[in-house]
Amino acid sequence: MKIIRFETFHVRPRWLLLKIETDTGLVGWGEPTLEGRAQTVEAAVREMMRELIGQDPRRIEQHWQTLHRGGFYRGGPVLTSALSGIEQALWDILGKHLGVPVHQLLGGRVRDRIRLYGWSQGEPTGDYVENVQKSVTAGEFTAYKLVPVPAMGPIETPAVVDRVVELVASVRAKIGREVDLALDFHGRASPAMARVLVKLLEPYHPFFIEEPVLPGDTASLIEIARSTTIPIATGERLFTRWQFQELIERQAVAVVQPDISHCGGIWEARKIAAMAESRNIAIAPHCPLGPIALAASLQLAACTPNFLIQEHLTLGEGLLVEPFHVVDGHVAVSEQPGLGVEVDEQALRSRIFAGDWRAPQFRLPDGSFAEW
Repeated sequence: MKIIRFETFHVRPRWLLLKIETDTGLVGWGEPTLEGRAQTVEAAVREMMRELIGQDPRRIEQHWQTLHRGGFYRGGPVLTSALSGIEQALWDILGKHLGVPVHQLLGGRVRDRIRLYGWSQGEPTGDYVENVQKSVTAGEFTAYKLVPVPAMGPIETPAVVDRVVELVASVRAKIGREVDLALDFHGRASPAMARVLVKLLEPYHPFFIEEPVLPGDTASLIEIARSTTIPIATGERLFTRWQFQELIERQAVAVVQPDISHCGGIWEARKIAAMAESRNIAIAPHCPLGPIALAASLQLAACTPNFLIQEHLTLGEGLLVEPFHVVDGHVAVSEQPGLGVEVDEQALRSRIFAGDWRAPQFRLPDGSFAEW
């Protein structure tokens, strides 16, 4: 079997999908999305795919090592996201070739269904409360995540802190204590403000707090984790097992969040999960992306003992022939071959755009840049 061609698609709202074709007629799909930099990643995908045309797609580890290490410069969000999408597509091909789901190739499933959490849509205002309450009433999910923290300066007023706490308190009051509530700080808080907030939010028992500070500041993560009873999570902006190593070895977090479309792909995420398991750390894959990234994440979730919960932004409506179906906050583990999904290419092509999505820009009252 040989790779003969590939095609990339920028798909609304902000996803980059990759299709790899073989001389046997088998096709693999991947999602090398990088939010706000998809056009740059697309160029990296094209450069990497030059190395794979004519190659056997089943030699996944060999190709990963060659693409990651062979260019001398390695890692980072662009190169690793390109590699991640390619790797997903190669696993899709291998699973289809053997007639088994990817999770079967990684040791087999350890669970029958996979828990997902919902997102509260809208601005961080009272709308959060209303939207979460409606979803809880409908019985869609058993866990939710919201971003309660606005754009923040290094040191904020008590009024700003009060608004964050009041929002979380309102949501907790509406959903009760049977539903988990995760909070995403999105790296917006300084270490000083994060320490203030985590202490005040403890009475509302968050499921976890994600990115209380910017990635890379392991010392602050450790300090925050030691100062609170709330589990701390991070990892969406870390790439490959080497960047997760210090977090895991020093037990700086309770939950790691590799993104399968950024961290190096399915097998790399499984290696990160195994490292975390050795320190009794859970894994909750990051995935505010498209349906292929979700499908790949669910394959990981199916076979990973220390899996906690799965993020998602879409269930594949309008892009997959059979979108994922949520029952009581869970989706069933797929036994279909490869990634377990079939792309509706006609629908996909109707949503193609230039790929020029840009991340929102936040400003502080003085006009200076604030973290997204």
